[in-house]
Amino acid sequence: MTENEIFNRALNLGIGWEVYGVAFNADQKELRISIRTVKGSLHTCGTCGKPGCRIYDHGKEREWRHMNFFQYRAVLVGRPPRVECDQCNKPKTARLSWARERSGFSLYFEAFMVMLAKAMPMNEVSRLLGEHDTTLWPILHHYVEEARAEQSWDNVKRIAIDETSRAKGHEYVSLVMDLDARKVLHVAEGKDQRTLFDFKGQLLQKCGHPDNIEELCMDMSPSFIAGAKQYFPNVEITYDKFHVMKIINIAVDETRRKEQRTVADLKGSRYAWLKNEENLTSKQKEKLMRLKDEDLKTAKAYHLKLAFSRLWDQEDPEKAKAFLDDWYYWATHSQIPDMVKAAKTIRQHEKGILRWFTSRVTNGIMEAINGLVQSAKRRARGYRSVKNLSTMIYLIAGGLKLNTVEI
Repeated sequence: MTENEIFNRALNLGIGWEVYGVAFNADQKELRISIRTVKGSLHTCGTCGKPGCRIYDHGKEREWRHMNFFQYRAVLVGRPPRVECDQCNKPKTARLSWARERSGFSLYFEAFMVMLAKAMPMNEVSRLLGEHDTTLWPILHHYVEEARAEQSWDNVKRIAIDETSRAKGHEYVSLVMDLDARKVLHVAEGKDQRTLFDFKGQLLQKCGHPDNIEELCMDMSPSFIAGAKQYFPNVEITYDKFHVMKIINIAVDETRRKEQRTVADLKGSRYAWLKNEENLTSKQKEKLMRLKDEDLKTAKAYHLKLAFSRLWDQEDPEKAKAFLDDWYYWATHSQIPDMVKAAKTIRQHEKGILRWFTSRVTNGIMEAINGLVQSAKRRARGYRSVKNLSTMIYLIAGGLKLNTVEI
């Protein structure tokens, strides 16, 4: 078997193509594989998809980056043919079996690059493959957009929405997640009402319907609340437990921050009050044990926090409502301004908080997906484009079935 025949089998170019030359340049560390159409072969029209078209002529010579040959760069070199297509009624460029239209990479190279992108930051993929990231991102965009276009959301009924920072400062992306399938459906720039409006539009395009959305888990953002009521008429809102507890923690921290101006012993104790006791360091635990029973507003706020956390242990909505009423009375009569404010916020959103005892939308689902999102942010570091970050989130947290070749 000749070297041309070996490479012809290894490349799997498909019927109608053959390798006719292989050249290795040691100085450039590059293997160039010359390919051509087989005389008399028939090809598929790249415009309409009609098979069995005769070759009309050949275009200019082009190159396609292929997977490395050992540690050396491998490049396919050939002239794409134009075919006589009786459906298009004029010569059209043939569809290539080893590369996408207008792509300078083989399908195998693209599949390998996508596989790497799932596991490491894009700047590392770029360094490993020896290609600038600006040539690699369009590959990811193509496969992710193609896979998302094929998704059907007809069974989507329970969703969650959350925002996460995409860069330092106040720059955010909002994510809409399918709670049952545990995947990200939609990523939008910002954290306003338009996120839900855009999601509604996509839902309609993907065989879903706003009336089918039964459950929505989110924080207490006024924009999200307004969007939920406006665009999803049948939805029940559950406020995420983590964000509910965050309101209480902020009140505790604000109380400590103000009180430490007159109580020096409170300085450096922030995390002792905010962490769960099992997560405290020995130093933090020692400080908490010493201060929590003192006659301090911070200590009283801390005990209100501990009491509130027992809300989630209640057996049903009725007992939870009675518990919350008792806690609200205690908090509003505590004479701690920040806890009074927090209690009133809790009362204002009571329905959505108590809804948890029916929906049982757990933090675990949200945290698992958010963990993937944080991983996506790390993989996209160094790139300020929202599109790039969104693509990476969809790639690793979107549950997509990518149409890449098997390698």
